[in-house]
Amino acid sequence: MITPTAQDARTLAELAGTIVLVGAGKMGSAMLEAWLALGLSPKRVAVIEPQPTSELGALAAHGLALNPPPLAVRGVSAIVLAVKPQVAPTVVPTLAPLLAPDTVVLSIMAGRTLGFLAGALTQRAALVRAMPNTPAAIGRGITVAVPNAQVSQRQRDIVHALLAATGMVEWVNDEALMDAVTAVSGSGPAYVFLLAEALSAAGAAAGLPPELAAKLARATVSGSGELLNRAPVDPAILRQNVTSPGGTTAAALDVLMAGDGMRELMNRAVMAATRRSRELAG
Repeated sequence: MITPTAQDARTLAELAGTIVLVGAGKMGSAMLEAWLALGLSPKRVAVIEPQPTSELGALAAHGLALNPPPLAVRGVSAIVLAVKPQVAPTVVPTLAPLLAPDTVVLSIMAGRTLGFLAGALTQRAALVRAMPNTPAAIGRGITVAVPNAQVSQRQRDIVHALLAATGMVEWVNDEALMDAVTAVSGSGPAYVFLLAEALSAAGAAAGLPPELAAKLARATVSGSGELLNRAPVDPAILRQNVTSPGGTTAAALDVLMAGDGMRELMNRAVMAATRRSRELAG
């Protein structure tokens, strides 16, 4: 787990206003759990979720506001949009009554631009568009965020603390980069899981019992990922460290690094995801 800074923890623990979480699916729930673990009081949170879990019901008993009437929520510091982008045109405009002059809106919806959010709320709103990824569920996520011109330093600090609770945070100023961010880190965990699937299937095809092949693939991918996380060197160096000239790894890499191999496939995959992100944005 990547530990948030003491400043991030203080920012959430000392928050005077309310955080409104709109959508408590897998990512929204992961963020909420991380905020509470970092010191945010349930009394500082309101959740809008049409299908609340029993866990949300339990938190409501400790002060979390679950599906409150909009006019009952006062002093909103941040609204976090964690709903599916397909329902955004219906959901987002209904949140306008929650906006106060100092409210910042953080969206983790794929493909929904800052322009869309401003049009659905108000052109004066302080807005941040962000793209997290699923390792956020274990505190090992990475999120890229882009603010609009209305976001103050204090609002940026609040958003940073909310995102840092689930892992690393990077900020960019060019929203056009978000489509490629979505393709690389947002969708990227699926590519890694596919690698584990394919490696397992290849091991079984080579004669290993399927259960052993699956165990070897899972441990190899997860262990290599942790080594990559801890080692302060380029991934190419780690690859070279495993590869002996003329050995078994070199024979496999001759296939994977051929002109039509993994690099070309990954380039095509990322470009396809980038195009789709742009299409979703309209």
